[in-house]
Amino acid sequence: MKQGIILRGKKILESIGDYTEFFKSVITNTFRRGFEWNELIRQCYLVGVRSINIVLVTGFVLGFVLTLQSQPTLKAFGAEGFVPNMVAVSIIREIGPVIISLICAGKIASGIGAEIGSMKVTEQIAAMDVSGANSIQYLAVTRILACIFMVPLLVLFADAMSLLGGYVGTNISGNMTAVLYFNKSFSSLLFSDFFPSLIKTFFFGFIIGFVACFKGFHANRGTESVGIAANSAVVSASFWIILIDALAVQLTSIFVYNQ
Repeated sequence: MKQGIILRGKKILESIGDYTEFFKSVITNTFRRGFEWNELIRQCYLVGVRSINIVLVTGFVLGFVLTLQSQPTLKAFGAEGFVPNMVAVSIIREIGPVIISLICAGKIASGIGAEIGSMKVTEQIAAMDVSGANSIQYLAVTRILACIFMVPLLVLFADAMSLLGGYVGTNISGNMTAVLYFNKSFSSLLFSDFFPSLIKTFFFGFIIGFVACFKGFHANRGTESVGIAANSAVVSASFWIILIDALAVQLTSIFVYNQ
């Protein structure tokens, strides 16, 4: 048992070392000359435009369902008029960034992990390195930066659709004009609600791209490892998103809302 604990601890330390070394390599190659701008633009298209449909639908459903679920409770307390305020604050502060980032982790991280893992297994990455190409800069850096740039934009689009979904949900059993609904929604929002939630989406985007690339680059030989890399990328990215969000909520509560 003691030997098993030692081996487990050794494996954890080796994993931390691998992550640290990969992070160092990514940072170094981000600022190296010969950056692949065309590949970055292509990855932004793949990450952003190819994900916009599921993000918009998810955002609309979030606002719609949250409104339908909260409306009866608020109505029982005579506070039905506060439904737009509650939906806007809940979506913008917490629900939108986290849920949409988890959706992106499932779609984007799995795709990147499987793509790079397949290239690793078929030795395409080794061929790039032998030919003098910078595989980290071309494959990892461009995808990580694309996730950093596009995930916040996807979250913003989803937030807008959530407010629209909330408006539709409000008018199923009520009668509130669009002008009144959106006035109530935006009047309840402060800069301190919007800015922290936007900042953490950049970290969510980074962790999605970084973990997916790491799992792909460290895929083992064999076709089975491609699926393992894709699945592991989704699970790990989702775990880190939740962990980062918990930390961000605590920091925001201390430095923003308690002032």
